[in-house]
Amino acid sequence: MQSTVYIPSDSHCFCCQWQTNFKLRRRQFLAKTLGSSNSVKTSCEYEFEGVGGPTPSARLPVVIRRSGRVSRYFWDGNENCLQLVRVDGGASSLCLSFDDGVNNLFALCSSAVRDFFIPRKVSQNYMDYVKWKFLHRVFSSALQVLATQAMFRAIGIGYSRSLPSAAALNWVLKDGLGRLCRCIYTASLASAFDTNLKRVRFSTSVLFSLSIGVELLTPAFPMHFLLLATIANIAKQISLACYLATGSAVHRSFAIADNLGEVAAKAQIQTVCFDNLGLMLAAVLNILCKNNQRLLAGLPFVVYPIFSAIDLFGIYQGLKHVHLQTLTKDRLEIILNTWIELGYVPSPAEVSKEEVIDFPWNKVRFGSGRELWPIRIGCLDPKGRIPKLSMLTMRSLSNEDFYFICMEACRRLLRPEQSILLCLREGAGTADVITGLLQACYIRKKLLINRTGWKNIGQDCNTSDLFVPEWFKVVEDSKQSAEGDLNLLNEEMLRLGWTVKNILLSTEEQVKYSFVDD
Repeated sequence: MQSTVYIPSDSHCFCCQWQTNFKLRRRQFLAKTLGSSNSVKTSCEYEFEGVGGPTPSARLPVVIRRSGRVSRYFWDGNENCLQLVRVDGGASSLCLSFDDGVNNLFALCSSAVRDFFIPRKVSQNYMDYVKWKFLHRVFSSALQVLATQAMFRAIGIGYSRSLPSAAALNWVLKDGLGRLCRCIYTASLASAFDTNLKRVRFSTSVLFSLSIGVELLTPAFPMHFLLLATIANIAKQISLACYLATGSAVHRSFAIADNLGEVAAKAQIQTVCFDNLGLMLAAVLNILCKNNQRLLAGLPFVVYPIFSAIDLFGIYQGLKHVHLQTLTKDRLEIILNTWIELGYVPSPAEVSKEEVIDFPWNKVRFGSGRELWPIRIGCLDPKGRIPKLSMLTMRSLSNEDFYFICMEACRRLLRPEQSILLCLREGAGTADVITGLLQACYIRKKLLINRTGWKNIGQDCNTSDLFVPEWFKVVEDSKQSAEGDLNLLNEEMLRLGWTVKNILLSTEEQVKYSFVDD
């Protein structure tokens, strides 16, 4: 039986004032996934039959994927007649069951939401990061609403007899002092935003959570509103400065196609939507407690520890899914230790698991035994205990050396500690830093074999001359090993996506020496 069917709305015909009568009969649909989910090959067969008899249609080898739909070009042989027909079993099918319609609608909505929130090309760990960001932003936003309510309540209690301008003046003062401290903090920790990004961001997040707690205390001490509000605002401004300074590096780690602008724009959309959900959560809590003023006043103190713990847990887990490809001293040391012990270069994801997210004043602990002989980059402190081997090492320097490695002794937590010091010379390049740190790791491996003997030597400022040749032999052997591994190591790091062009060093690590031949 012949019937007249027009091309559906999701199929496009590229003909000028063209219309035909045809019967569309679906014969076969086959979808194959090759390799990854982003590589889909769709094969299907259709037949177009006109009123006057069969009209051959050619399937062109071009499939268009757009907004969750899969369509394919068809050509029936006529000049200037090209059809784009949906072939993924969507709305273009003539017969759809109710379940198919619901599934297609759900798939369409999911695709629209994903396109709205998620950039098109990002790394695989991005979705995990967004999930934890959702948890962090919702509960953080809810806490901020409750803290603002508490501050307004404090102003009403503490300044009930004062002029409104006095309350406004106090509000302006706390904001002005907070912004001033923000500038000072940003200037003092400029390099730490690169070298200790995760540590600084997490520590300032803890500071932000504590600032909300201080704001919640303002109704209990209304006469000290300015002091409490100023302290809280200073902490908030410091946290905001860190968030803005580290945001671009976090976004760049996800932008695998150099689509940094798109990733940043989607991040703003996520923040606004997640914060609005937090506002709704706080509003619901207020509505539930509105009939009990006593419960409403104590609500912030009940939910604060719970929401803060969830907030900080979300931030911590989110940072774990940020795989930075830039090299710092700590990340490079993890790579080199893995290279020496296991013979391969770890990926950014593996290094992220090894990185410890704590406070900036804490050191990274590398595991059992490795807390002995930590490696530091910088220069010798003349106020500390300098072993004789270190002074002999400096005496042996030549104009061809761009770094030297020596021992140093320092006191940490009221107990002496020995460490390996890598001193860089002015003009030392990235290859020199990698070679020097790799050599220091090889030296540490040799020292850990005879811990007791070298530990006593490191503490003794007057080392016996018997140990001097042994020390220089260890240094020379480790240097040869480091130089032999350098080329292959660089190739492996480049292959895994590490940025080996520059190594980010902190302010203390950037202190270098100059060689004077007199």
